[in-house]
Amino acid sequence: MSNEIYFSNNYRDMCEQYGTGAGFQFEFHCSRCSDTWRSPFEAFTTGRAASWVSKGASAAWSMLGGNGGTITNAADGLAGATWGSSRDAAFQRSITQAQGHFDRCARCTSYVCGRCWNASLGLCHGCAPDTAAEAEASRQRGMNDMAGQRAYDAGQQAGQAYDVSAPRQLVCPQCNHETHGSAFCGSCGYRLAQPSACGSCNAQIPDGSAFCPSCGTRR
Repeated sequence: MSNEIYFSNNYRDMCEQYGTGAGFQFEFHCSRCSDTWRSPFEAFTTGRAASWVSKGASAAWSMLGGNGGTITNAADGLAGATWGSSRDAAFQRSITQAQGHFDRCARCTSYVCGRCWNASLGLCHGCAPDTAAEAEASRQRGMNDMAGQRAYDAGQQAGQAYDVSAPRQLVCPQCNHETHGSAFCGSCGYRLAQPSACGSCNAQIPDGSAFCPSCGTRR
């Protein structure tokens, strides 16, 4: 099995076939933290030469009133013929170099950088987390859980005084401002629809009513 297969999922091809920037370069990333390492740039001289020939032929034939397409196609064809094998060879060299920057986890088979590698166990930190870091994270998580539980208990106590039976309008019908359950709109002062309760039977009394529609008690 070749090295290329091992690195098939954590690299980015940055190669360019034509132009003054034609060359080979690959970017590898850590499978755990995504930090990257780029292989040294290797110029693809055939691709650069093809670009120079194409530009020169086009300029020369334009001055003569002709068409440099034939020369351009030939130059591009030469670059294309050697591109594949040259790229594969450059990729193999970059893999050899990348192996010095990444370690392969014996458990999950992922390649990780030095910061994500537990050298004493031959495993990545995803499979063998750092004990001190895990302990601190667990301590903080326990503190957060306890603080959350205490806040929840305090909220339950405060909720005992909240009138859950009273209807509340959450959006003002006049200006569409959020009311947060208040009796009046904080934006326009509109009195929100919160029917009063009868002091005798606790039934709701509609706005404008002089007597309770349930028991007849005067408001």
